[in-house]
Parts: sequence; structure tokens; C-alpha cells
Amino acid sequence: MADAHRREWAFVLAATVRVAQDLDLAEECVQEAYAAALSVWERDGIPANPAAWLTTTAKRRAMDAIRRERTFRSKMPLLVESEELAPHRPADRDAAKLEDAVPDERLRLIFTCCHPALAQEARLALTLRLVCGLPTPDVARALLVSEQTMAARITRAKKKISVARIPYRVPRPAELPDRLAAVLGVLHLLFSAGHTAPSGPALMRTDLADRALHLARALRELMPDEPEVRGLLALLVVTDARRATRTGADGRLLRLEEQDRSRWDRGALAEAHDLVVAGLRGGHAGRYLLQAAIALLYAEAPSYERTDWPQIVALYDRLLALWPSPVVALNRAVPVSMLHGPAVALTLVETLEQDGRLSRYQYLPAIKADLLRRLGRTDEAATAYRQALELTDNEVERAFLEGRLTDQGNSPT
Repeated sequence: MADAHRREWAFVLAATVRVAQDLDLAEECVQEAYAAALSVWERDGIPANPAAWLTTTAKRRAMDAIRRERTFRSKMPLLVESEELAPHRPADRDAAKLEDAVPDERLRLIFTCCHPALAQEARLALTLRLVCGLPTPDVARALLVSEQTMAARITRAKKKISVARIPYRVPRPAELPDRLAAVLGVLHLLFSAGHTAPSGPALMRTDLADRALHLARALRELMPDEPEVRGLLALLVVTDARRATRTGADGRLLRLEEQDRSRWDRGALAEAHDLVVAGLRGGHAGRYLLQAAIALLYAEAPSYERTDWPQIVALYDRLLALWPSPVVALNRAVPVSMLHGPAVALTLVETLEQDGRLSRYQYLPAIKADLLRRLGRTDEAATAYRQALELTDNEVERAFLEGRLTDQGNSPT
């Protein structure tokens, strides 16, 4: 059942919301379908096509709920009584055209949820939670806020959809560009949650990483001329090329400099290279294309020590000017430490620490600890490693941090 939930949630919800025309109702019906599966599958066995069984059950519950409400002469908050939007009319040519514009059902639902009437953070939170199936705590970690703040943000977004009567419908082709930035953000965060799971025993959630890659490719087919779509796909592909080497045979986390570069996916690196070069030739480099170019420089270096640190720092400078994110500034500190030394980088990290926006981001104290260790300030490094441990819920990352403390003669507690 857990596997079915991870694999099929987005598919089932996407199909159900087309019938329900209401995100709350659709989510409720999908949850009821999964609850029904627990008893029915235990009695009758798992069906040959679990997704189809769950989808049929959830859609039937949605239709029953709609009929009951119509009987009592009440309306669903998101029901739109127009020819163009009615979901129960399969012969509606306009609706069919809209669905043809975004053929992938999960991508279609992501575009639908990324409505411009919602704030950007609300779009990201709602879509990651409902469409991508991430638990609220993991969505909170991805967006660097508390679980309570995230739960309230999702509730407000759903309430705004209901009160403002924002219709559920697939956006027209002309409306896609206005939603693209949010869709790109969702796919990037979804991949990040798969590349390094926010919590749990495994370093990765490969189902999420694979889903993000699939959706990024579908988006590229849908909008092949968008530079940032190309940039996002390149970033995901080059990052995923190292998948097989990120942990050792014993499950231990391997840092970039420890990984066996001969085992990286050369086909993926070649694909990313072509995407980045084509994007840079286009003249305008957005945030995803610049991130992909940085990741490609790391990946194409013959060794970690022989990485082109000046070029990476220069690209980070361009990225920061375009997108002044504290996470980008923190990531920039790593190549700065290789180019100008750990003391210079430590000053940058301490400035970000005082800023406070990364107070929930475990990689800030982790990077600070590594810089302090390189400077021989072992007691301060141990304190920073313990701070990182307090913020880290992924068990593989926790084991790595505990190992760092033990190597320095310190107890993790």
C-alpha cells in the first residue's frame, strides 16, 4: 500500500479532480479510495492494476458526492456551470483542445494548480502537497518554513480557491507562460526532494526524482522553445547522472570528491552538455540554465581538485545578480573556499547565518562546520556539526555528520 501511495497518488488525484472540479473534494475521495483499498485488497488481494482500481473508486466517490449535493440543491465551490468548463461532457470540443495543449495528466494538474491568482509560495506549497504527494513536513523543509506555517499556508491557498471561485480547468496555451515560473519551481523542488529525501532511511526517493525527470521531459516537449525549460531539464539530468555513486557499498554518503567519476552516466552528461550549450548560445541565461552550467562544470572536471573554480564562482556571481537567494549565496561559498581559502568563505557563511533566513537549513551549519574543520578550529566545528544534526532528518546524512564528529574525537551528542 505504501508503494501504491508513492507511485500512484498524483495519477489518481489528477484523474479525480477532473471529475470533482474541487481540490478538497478530490483529495478527500482519493484518501477514501486508499482507505477502502486497505480492507478490500487484504480480503481479495492486490489487483493487477492498482492505479486503475484506486482511480475508479475515487472517481465514483466524487460523482456520488456531487449527486448528493445537487440533490440538496447545493453547489460545489469550484463547479463552473459553463459549456467550456463542464467536466461531465466528453463531447466538449473546447475542453478537449485544452487537454491536448498539456497531454500529460500530472503536468496538466500542476499547471492548473499554479494559478496566477495565488501567491508564488502558495502555488508551490499546494502543488507539492496535493499533486506531488509530499507530506506537509517535507514541503515545509523544502520551502524552509515551520510545519505549522506550511499547514496554514496550504489551508489559506485552498480557501482562496474556494472563496474566489477560481475554476479548475486546464489553462489555454496562451496562459501557460504566466504559470511557467511556478511550474518550474515545483518540478525543481520535487526533484530536490527525491535527490536527497528530507527524511527517512534512504538518501534518495528515486520515485520522486524519476517523476520530476519525466515531467521535465514532458514540459520540454510541450514548450521546446522556452530557455528555462531547457535549463531545468539540463540541471535535473546532470545532477541525476551521479545517482549511482552518491553512496558507497556500505550505504555511507560519499562527498563529490569521493565519488567514482567513471561510473557517472556519460549519456546523461552529454545530453546536459548539449542542452546547456544550446541555451547559452541563445543569449539570455536564466536561473535554471546558470545552475545547470555550474553543475556541468563540476561534473566535467577531470577531478574535484582540478575543477574550474574561477569559472564556477563567476557563474555564481551571475546567478546571484539574477536571483539573490540566500541558498545560492551559501552554495557559492563552497567554490569560494576552494579559490580563496576557507577563511574567506567562512566570513560569507557567518554573514548568512546572521541574516537568519537559513535558520532552518541544515546545510548552513554543515558547510560552516566543514570550513571550521579545514581551519583547524575543531571545537567550533563540532558545535556546528551538532547544529546541523539537529536540523537533519535524513538518516544517511545524519550518519555522515555523526561520522565527522567521531573522526574529530567528539561525541555526536
